Amino acid sequence: MEAIILAGGFGTRLQQVLNDRPKSMALVNGRPFLEYLLDYLIANGVEHTVLSVGHMRDMIIDHFGSRYRDMHIDYAVEEEPMGTGGGIRLALWKIDGMRSFAMNGDSMFRVDLPGMMEAHTKKKAAVTIALRELPDTGRYGRVTMSRNRRIEGFEEKQVGAGRGYINGGIYIIEKMFLMEPEFRGRFSIEKGCFEQYFRTTRMFGFPSKSYFLDIGIPETLNQAQDDFKQFND
Repeated sequence: MEAIILAGGFGTRLQQVLNDRPKSMALVNGRPFLEYLLDYLIANGVEHTVLSVGHMRDMIIDHFGSRYRDMHIDYAVEEEPMGTGGGIRLALWKIDGMRSFAMNGDSMFRVDLPGMMEAHTKKKAAVTIALRELPDTGRYGRVTMSRNRRIEGFEEKQVGAGRGYINGGIYIIEKMFLMEPEFRGRFSIEKGCFEQYFRTTRMFGFPSKSYFLDIGIPETLNQAQDDFKQFND
């Protein structure tokens, strides 16, 4: 299995604690956050990962090189910000197979990746989105789906939204789907792809109750210092 990690973010909300590091390299118990993500991928059978990099990319490339543990690493370099969709599309050119996992470099969602891939192939999906149930989806917005888990809609963030499923930031995407001409240039994978094409595309959800944490704000980055002690090898 192969994966793409979006590791080019600026980390605007974390600047006061990042100390001149890209967001995906934020230190958690002395280790870059990205190492924890790669460890998780290796444990789930991913052998090849493409890091989509931009901001302060040299720090990431110098740290990991072409191999991390038993994983082969390639890089897709964004010379200018391309959005989440553009970054994934650029990285897909370096994927050997017909599909790939794709995920954000600032969140940990410990989904059963082999199980997600099995569901994706059984449904002959173009896109599968890992979904996390939360008691209040207000910070993230919610995703709705049918009984057979076909995606039915995306709702905006709203205070007091209540219980529901959020986009967990892990996807399986068929390479040929995202290589269509309408997806050229800079675009958001969420707004410019998922929300625009879910009605006409075989797009499914994969609910999971696994551990989830987004380190995008200082409070959750601090929380990771305690939470991630369980993930140290």
